[in-house]
Amino acid sequence: MQAGRILQEAGTRLGRFEARLLLAYVMGVPVEKLIAHPEMELSASQEQAYRLVVQRRLKGEPYAYIAGEQEFFGRAFKVTPDVLIPRPDTELLVETALHILGQFKSPRVLDLGTGSGCIAVTIARENPSARVTGCDISEPALRVAAGNAAGTNVIFFKSRWFDQVPDGSRFELIVSNPPYVAEASPYLADLSYEPKGALVSGPEGMDDLTEIILKAPKFLSPCGWLAVEHGFDQGDPCRRQFSEAGFSDVRTLKDLGGHDRVTLGELRKVPKLLSRDARQEGRHE
Repeated sequence: MQAGRILQEAGTRLGRFEARLLLAYVMGVPVEKLIAHPEMELSASQEQAYRLVVQRRLKGEPYAYIAGEQEFFGRAFKVTPDVLIPRPDTELLVETALHILGQFKSPRVLDLGTGSGCIAVTIARENPSARVTGCDISEPALRVAAGNAAGTNVIFFKSRWFDQVPDGSRFELIVSNPPYVAEASPYLADLSYEPKGALVSGPEGMDDLTEIILKAPKFLSPCGWLAVEHGFDQGDPCRRQFSEAGFSDVRTLKDLGGHDRVTLGELRKVPKLLSRDARQEGRHE
């Protein structure tokens, strides 16, 4: 069967964009090639495989889990149902981290709840002088992260937040994208394929954020920073908890949709952060 014909058929059910993405994945060719050559022929096995992945997608399985990877900060990261799918909003946390790290010569970084490792690995690749460590309670997630970290010096270990971080450890920056969805949130219906333990955090979605904020000062070096991602309605409670935990220069940054997304604070005042536009101009290619 020709690519154009099967795309027309699947496109009426999925939408042409997703139908084309899935077909390119099954055929192992760039999407651009399908656009330029709709007359390309599928083998019988490719046609069968394509119909199967279309059914998976129609049932709600995310494309990233079907294809086994997701782009983040311009790089492809392997993902499985053991880890959350990296999202564009989390790039704000990485951009913030990279700006903070610019003031340190050889900074130590801890990524709590590393999941796929996309935050830790991106920081390490964008700032090779950083000594990055990531932890997660899930062993399957750690295996995914280790695969994504190949070729870097990122170290991973098993820990629930700070539980297995050695006493006396100090970091210039601690980052985390922890679970922050409330137990009864209606958004969970759209996230049924992703690991619930990486999403849900108590009745208000604040349990893990609270624990991280309160315990982080013990593991930060002088002038150290904490930066966390959170829900669009959690900026106020996060800022309050940062202040109560002894952080100064506390502020919340908004994502591209204009929603509160990242709150950060430090143990001693340092130069003011640049705007997000300025940070993006300085992003490494």
